[in-house]
Amino acid sequence: MIVVTTPTGNIGRHVVRHLLDAGEALRLIVRDPSKLPQDVRGRVEVVEGSHGDAAVVDQAFRGADAVFWVCPPSPAPTPAAATVDFARPGTEAMRRHGVPYIVAVTTLGRDTPWQERAGNATGSIHMVDLLRTTGAAVRGIALPAFMDNALRMVGAIREGRIPGPIAPDKKLPHTAARDSGAAAAGLLIDRSWSGQEDVPVLGPEELSYADLAAIVSEVTGREVRYKHQTYEAYKETAMARGLTDAFAQGFVDMLRAKEEGMDNVASRATPIIGATSFRQWVEEVLQPALAG
Repeated sequence: MIVVTTPTGNIGRHVVRHLLDAGEALRLIVRDPSKLPQDVRGRVEVVEGSHGDAAVVDQAFRGADAVFWVCPPSPAPTPAAATVDFARPGTEAMRRHGVPYIVAVTTLGRDTPWQERAGNATGSIHMVDLLRTTGAAVRGIALPAFMDNALRMVGAIREGRIPGPIAPDKKLPHTAARDSGAAAAGLLIDRSWSGQEDVPVLGPEELSYADLAAIVSEVTGREVRYKHQTYEAYKETAMARGLTDAFAQGFVDMLRAKEEGMDNVASRATPIIGATSFRQWVEEVLQPALAG
C-alpha cells in the first residue's frame, strides 16, 4: 500500500496516475475527495482530511509500505511552520507505524553554502531532515523552479509580461511538474533503494528568465517580456497577497540564493533528467491555458 499526499496537486496528480498505471494499491489523503477525477475514486482508498492532522495521518499511514510526501503550498506564519512544523504529525505517524520508504518533494540547496540562508528552501531541507529521523529509507526529490509556475502568471502573460526579481540573464534549471511526478512514482514503484539522500530532478536545459519570455513569445505569438523588479517590490506584492512578512521574506531569501547560484551548484551526482523542455511545456500546457 502506497499513501499519496496532495493527490490533486501539481505533482501528486501525476504520481497517482503513474502508480495506478503500474497497478499499485493506493491510499490517498485528500481534503476534498470531490476534486479527485471520477476514474480515480473507484480505484483507491480515500482518507479525508489534512495530512497535517495527527488523527488523519495515524489512520492513513497504518500498514503503509511507502509514502509520497508533499507539504501543501498553504500560507503560514513562517517557512518553518509551513514545512517542518506541518510535517511533525506525519513524521510521528510514519515512525509509529514503521513506514519503510518515504519519497518527499524538496528543493535543491542541500550541502551548498546557501543551505541555512535560503528561506523557504531551507525550511524544505529541514523538513526532509525531520522525515529522516523516522529511520525509513528516504529520497528527497530535489527540485529547482517549476515550469508550471508560469500558470500562475497567465494574466500577466496575456498583458505581455513575466515579472520577477531574479536577474534577466541568470541561467537556471527548471523542471516540469509531470517529470517530477514521474520521477517520484518511479522511486515508489521500484523500492530497491536504501539509505537517505536527495536526488535532483532537473529539466534538460538551463534557461534565463529572458530566455523563458522569448520562448513564450515564439510559441504563442504574443510579445512577452521579462519584467525585472526589485526584491523589495516583489516582497511588497507577496505581502499584498496575504503572506506574512516572514513568509514573504522566505521567498525573497530563496530567490536570492537561486540568483547567487544555489541551484547551479547543488549536487548532480545522481540526477534524474526530465524529458520535457520548456518549449514543449509551453506548447502543451501554457498555450492552451492562455487560449482558455
